[in-house]
Amino acid sequence: MQKTLDTKYDPKQVEEKWYTHWEQSGYFHQEPQKDKDPYCIVMPPPNVTGSLHLGHALNNTLQDILIRFKRMQGYNTLWLPGTDHAGIATQARVEEHISKEGLDKYQLGRERFLERVWDWKHEYGNTITRQLRLLGASCDWQRERFTMDDGCSKAVLEVFVRLYEKDLIYKGNYIVNWCPKCKTTISDIEVEHKDLQGKIYHIAYPFADGSGHVVVATTRPETMLGDTAVAVHPEDERYSAYIGKNVILPLMNREIPIVADTYVDPAFGSGAVKITPAHDPNDFEVALRHDLPHVVVIGKDALMTEEAGPYKGMDRYDCRKQIVEDLAKEGYLINIEEHEHAVGQCYRCDTVIEPLVSPQWFVKMKPLAEPAMEAARAGQVKFVPERFTKIYLGWLENIRDWCISRQLWWGHRIPVWYCDECGKEICSRTEPASCGDCGGSLTQDPDVLDTWFSSALWPFSTLGWPEATEDLKHFYPTSVLVTGRDIIFFWVARMLFMGIEFMEEVPFDDVFIHGLVLDSQGRKMSKSLGNGVDPIEVIDKYGADTLRFMLITGNTPGNDLRFHFERLDGARNFANKIWNASRFALMNLEDYDPKQTNGSSNYTLADKWILTRYQEIVNRVTESMEKYELGEAGRNIYEFIWNELCDWYIEIVKPRLFGKASIESKRTAQEVLNKTLSGAIQLLHPLMPFITEEIWNHLPGKDGSIMLSDWPEVRDVNDKSDVAKMQLLMEIIRGIRNIRNEMNVPPGKKAEAMILIKSPEARAALEGNLSYIETLAGAAPINIMDNVEEKPQKAAAVVAYEVEVYVPLEGLIDIHVEIKRLEKEMANISKDLERVTKKLGNGEFLSKAPDEVINKERDKEKELTAKYQGLKERLSIFQRG
Repeated sequence: MQKTLDTKYDPKQVEEKWYTHWEQSGYFHQEPQKDKDPYCIVMPPPNVTGSLHLGHALNNTLQDILIRFKRMQGYNTLWLPGTDHAGIATQARVEEHISKEGLDKYQLGRERFLERVWDWKHEYGNTITRQLRLLGASCDWQRERFTMDDGCSKAVLEVFVRLYEKDLIYKGNYIVNWCPKCKTTISDIEVEHKDLQGKIYHIAYPFADGSGHVVVATTRPETMLGDTAVAVHPEDERYSAYIGKNVILPLMNREIPIVADTYVDPAFGSGAVKITPAHDPNDFEVALRHDLPHVVVIGKDALMTEEAGPYKGMDRYDCRKQIVEDLAKEGYLINIEEHEHAVGQCYRCDTVIEPLVSPQWFVKMKPLAEPAMEAARAGQVKFVPERFTKIYLGWLENIRDWCISRQLWWGHRIPVWYCDECGKEICSRTEPASCGDCGGSLTQDPDVLDTWFSSALWPFSTLGWPEATEDLKHFYPTSVLVTGRDIIFFWVARMLFMGIEFMEEVPFDDVFIHGLVLDSQGRKMSKSLGNGVDPIEVIDKYGADTLRFMLITGNTPGNDLRFHFERLDGARNFANKIWNASRFALMNLEDYDPKQTNGSSNYTLADKWILTRYQEIVNRVTESMEKYELGEAGRNIYEFIWNELCDWYIEIVKPRLFGKASIESKRTAQEVLNKTLSGAIQLLHPLMPFITEEIWNHLPGKDGSIMLSDWPEVRDVNDKSDVAKMQLLMEIIRGIRNIRNEMNVPPGKKAEAMILIKSPEARAALEGNLSYIETLAGAAPINIMDNVEEKPQKAAAVVAYEVEVYVPLEGLIDIHVEIKRLEKEMANISKDLERVTKKLGNGEFLSKAPDEVINKERDKEKELTAKYQGLKERLSIFQRG
């Protein structure tokens, strides 16, 4: 006898049990099988310091759905997990940790500090991988990688040396994002731009010949100490006569030229801008075009340098105040205006970024970008949605060289040594003993590589490159990369560069882009707003399946998702609906043996309808999954299970299951119920793995895990006549139910129904199937009419496709009582409607009330009007004849 499900679904009792079973059974692991098509996803490595946030939850849910789907389809699957060493974040965390002991990294020294980082990583660095298990991620933990494990480190070293030997890596002075607190360069993606209230300062720069002055506008007067030019637009007639002249830099008394450059926006400020090449990336580019010098006046500690003259040693913001005072005192300050502008801040510590020119290591991007652009144009890699291809190509067309050095200790150290005697630069895979030219001692470059450098190799370094492993041969290129729209440039593009350069093949066939998870108001979640949602707390309260289903439904690829707790409630209700329906089915399948089937000759119309609809859903869901329309797949499964299987088919077959029909009819009903229920939960399994596994293991005749079962087969559905017949019957039933509800017919009272048939197809659908209407609509007797003149007076009517349904009201309800009730309800609604209409006609209300209040009143007016009209139509039925 089949054990039934618990009365109530409790995710906590189910989820931990099944995940432990899956992992311990090795279901997530597959070795390369040459007789099977491979399907591989590499997990975008989360920071080893991190904990699960909703972005991770969405990203990994999408990956898990795809891998579970392909596993069930019979592919040789690999979902390879791993974590990123997160250079800045991890070093900052450990520095904070040791500071509690009264230590800093310099006291420990580099070697001992790195030992402490590794200790921290081993003790605290597995939080996010434990949390991914709670989410249900079915990745191959036996192959878990880390960007600084031995294999990945070997790959990083090999790539750096090869690029260096090809002259694609070089060291040079360039402007970078510098964090004065973290004391390192950071990448563009690590800079968060926030709109802050600031000021525009208008400053007079006198002409060197004493003939007047030009006014420049700046938001950062402290950087003017490093100005090496003033720029104007070449077509700005206001300044055309001044191009080539010199001006005196206020407070520094240094002559600088006026240059013409199209970078200048004539509409900003005065149309003349100061050029500070050492402290602004755009000014740096202007300086390159005009051969201007770089004067560094702000140091790496955010203090003014010796080049700042009398302001040396001041904090940059204290310097700003002093300069403004001095400019006013000397008569150079024309005016100050309020101005809101975007300010770059370090994502880790919120310190305002300082653009600085400093010696750094770079990768030449243009030679690597061309093949990556061609791969997208030729369709070798496809973006989903396709619109991101244009965004990707647009970025590559304007790409700059990539700064790959970081002033940290934690990370892959740059494999370059310098001779202490002759200065020779040596790049090597192994540490050289001495200088090959002069025999002098060597010092290794102190910097480490940008974390994105090792991440760029992820699709092939994790599979064993530079060794020609079986995993690499079989699973590369990977099948799809699932990632957020915010890191297309910083990670996706770089993986394409590296994959094409070192594997001579794109690293993935498809790039599946998803949006960001926003709060209910459409804002990014952040600590400062206090609007974040912890997915672990959601899982604890609602279960992982509910969170997963909520995240992927109601959304389309590439678009942002708003998080609503109401939608979580809806997903939980769906889980409960599945559970209760399955529990009912199992109680009625206890004596059913799947090996004994009656065959299609015994199928009723309802059986044939649900089987056809099931096959249509199999086809639709499979197609949606293949096209990465996972939300659409979820919607189709939801509607089939809730609306058709639960609300219709199970209700229809109850009499056959409860022993009121023949044993043969019962067996057929059991067969169809078992087939459609088990198939539906197979379709649902990739989206909601835990509840489906629990139900699967209670169904008769099911052996093993649902995740290893075969995906339902796609088949053509040629004959849809049974669906059309059933839809007509369902529409009639809905119509009669609505009439009963509107007319307040007591639930236990049968209602006579008269059906006017208008086509042979309608007659064929009704013949032999009136019992469905009797059972589900509480209708009896049911009379078929061929002539409209037979329709009764004082009857409620509804049109359903090619029939008209009439429910005579005489004897069904007390018409006089119902008329009084309707008239009273109409009078109340009329009063409410009059009040709302009067308010909306009040000009003072419309001018003072907020839009949301006005819109609420307008919606109320529409709702009351519709209710009034419905009651009026109902009343007219009783007043006929």
